Amino acid sequence: MHDLLAIDNPVRIGIIGGGQLGKMLAQEAKRMSFNVIILDPTPDCPASVVSDRQIIADFKDESAIKKLATESDVITYEIELGNSDILMHLESEGHTVHPSAETLRVIQDKLQQKRVLRRNAIPVSDFEEITSEKSLFEALEKFGYPAVLKARRDSYDGRGNFVIKSKNDVPKALEFIRDRQCFLERFVRFTKEVSIMIARNATGQITSFPLVENIHKNHVLDMTIAPARVSNAIKQKAKKIATKTMKTLKGSGIFGIEMFVTRNGEVLINEIAPRPHNSGHYTIEACNVSQFEQHIRAILDLPLVEPRQLSPAAMINILGEEDCEGTYAVKGIKEMMSIPGAKLHIYGKKISKRGRKIGHITVTDRTIAGAIAKARKARKKIKVLDSKVVKVG
Repeated sequence: MHDLLAIDNPVRIGIIGGGQLGKMLAQEAKRMSFNVIILDPTPDCPASVVSDRQIIADFKDESAIKKLATESDVITYEIELGNSDILMHLESEGHTVHPSAETLRVIQDKLQQKRVLRRNAIPVSDFEEITSEKSLFEALEKFGYPAVLKARRDSYDGRGNFVIKSKNDVPKALEFIRDRQCFLERFVRFTKEVSIMIARNATGQITSFPLVENIHKNHVLDMTIAPARVSNAIKQKAKKIATKTMKTLKGSGIFGIEMFVTRNGEVLINEIAPRPHNSGHYTIEACNVSQFEQHIRAILDLPLVEPRQLSPAAMINILGEEDCEGTYAVKGIKEMMSIPGAKLHIYGKKISKRGRKIGHITVTDRTIAGAIAKARKARKKIKVLDSKVVKVG
């Protein structure tokens, strides 16, 4: 699609979302001399410092998205909160959106996402739509306890999930569904949470990164271990499921597919992200191509690189801390960077909040155990402090 790079008239990539994923996408795009326009409601968002321009507007703002379309040759997104209806309209007018607006529409509704997967014989846990108190009780009778109540839309990092552990939790569950469209999912007794980054371009070429292992704390990703410590049979099964999913969704771009590995060796899809993913950050240092470059290649229908991991790696997140709500400083950088193989990424968000992702550390090593140990050591060196009480310099 894009075989000519005109320096005086470069390809223009519009990105809905200007957080850390948008920033890292923009860095890759600018390396190749493409123009980048960001749409994000936060002035001076992380991606703005490496972009040509920022449109300050809500992710769902119709007029702002239309403006982005007029200034872009291709629109993509780093967050699922965009307005899929207006994106579908823009596609009908001839604008290019990758992944497609239809793909985004399906994935935005987690219940619809599960239904599409089930219709195409892609393994997921059992689920039931919840439309009333009666339907909740009927589903609980079917699945038993525990069970997971999930909001259909606008939820991520576990924020839209409520685990019903016993009958005692039912009153809270009824409160949870009062203002939300929800579905109930059978609780999966998994041995590991894993994910795979997989890309498809418009021509239909599909390539995937190694399967990785994810460790969560309070429903937020804490560490990614690459490659996953599972059997080759599980790796092959996960890759086969991911490839079938990409062929089903027909989306161009990089997708993060989160899965559960069960006690009896089943692999079930948990959720799909039609964009770069936190668990793919390790690819920057540990692979021959990053998830961000692969996404740029995919949305421009350029040839995809066959990903190859160069060394074992562990990625660990840096989150905002409880006693630091506002402007912040990061302390301990010198000690952290003295650890061999450790690389620090600070996203440039202006405000810290408890649990907010403000950076990550990736460590490469000769062994998985070595990478994990060094990543945990490196994370302990870093402190997120209130900048008002810290003397910087």
